[in-house]
Amino acid sequence: MKSCRRFGLFAATALATIFLAALPVLAAEQAEADPADSATGLAFRWLNFLIVFGSVGYLIAKHGGGFFRANAKAIAASIHEATAAKVEAERELSEVEAKVSNLGQEIAHQRVAAQRDWAVESERLRASGLAEIEKIKQAAAGELTASERAAQQQLREIAASMAVQRAAAIVSAQMNTEVRARIFDSFLGELGRTAN
Repeated sequence: MKSCRRFGLFAATALATIFLAALPVLAAEQAEADPADSATGLAFRWLNFLIVFGSVGYLIAKHGGGFFRANAKAIAASIHEATAAKVEAERELSEVEAKVSNLGQEIAHQRVAAQRDWAVESERLRASGLAEIEKIKQAAAGELTASERAAQQQLREIAASMAVQRAAAIVSAQMNTEVRARIFDSFLGELGRTAN
């Protein structure tokens, strides 16, 4: 900011100097014949040119150096930042290109891993299913054995009931008054013996 002000001040001073140096020449032109056409006029013109541009050069060298150095530093910093940004962008681009080039291999690895996981999972499910089938078979066998025992027990009970009924029918068919009287006497005799 200071170098811009200095440069502006320098430029204004240079223009004022040129204007003041040219003012007498313009005034002299209007008053009389042009002495600038003589050899002395030509020498003064060159001398005037050297003085004006020498002072302009001196002012530029004295005050313009800082301005140009600051401007050069700003440009160099911008170039450095742009170079760093370019390097970073090229690095990111190379990373992306590497990832894209490895994408096919990555997909193949993922596919192989998925197939391997699927095979392991299907084997686990098959083993789990077989274990469940075995448990169901054992449970069914246990239930079948229990049902068989219960059926055998019921069959024994039915057979015993039928045997008792058949025996009762046979006994009642063979029972007559004489047999009943003998059984009754036998019962009374037993009662008498147990009472003694």
